[in-house]
Amino acid sequence: MGKAFVLAFLLLLGSAASGKQAAPAAEDPALEQRVTALAEELRCLVCQNQTIAESNAPLAIDLKNQVREQMKQGTSDREILDFMVARYGDFVLYRPPFMASTLLLWLGPLLLLAAGLFTLFFNLARRRAPANEMGELSEAEHARAAKLLAADSETDKA
Repeated sequence: MGKAFVLAFLLLLGSAASGKQAAPAAEDPALEQRVTALAEELRCLVCQNQTIAESNAPLAIDLKNQVREQMKQGTSDREILDFMVARYGDFVLYRPPFMASTLLLWLGPLLLLAAGLFTLFFNLARRRAPANEMGELSEAEHARAAKLLAADSETDKA
């Protein structure tokens, strides 16, 4: 009976600890939808692998609030993106534009894949090559090898 009580208490304690504070209701659902859509286009500068819509980092929250305030003032999405790029550079965009400065970013994975496939096929072809293609012996080399073997066998007999 005592074990069941302790187990029930621990389960209740665990479920209470995992509860989160509810997000405040949006004043304007259409505005919040615009904020979320634009926040999915901006990279969290702290996390770097998340958008500011996904991140809980303080900077991401500040950026979302800044986007929200600019939208309340009537600023267009394009103007907000331009402001963020001017302030933080192209890195703030979750999908950076295809330009000369981002060429390696866009084509780098393809180049690495091509280099890996080339290396794989080269190594597989080299393994499959028969030994005689690696370099056949000339007649002079055969004669020299035969003399060496004959001389070696004579020294073994002696």
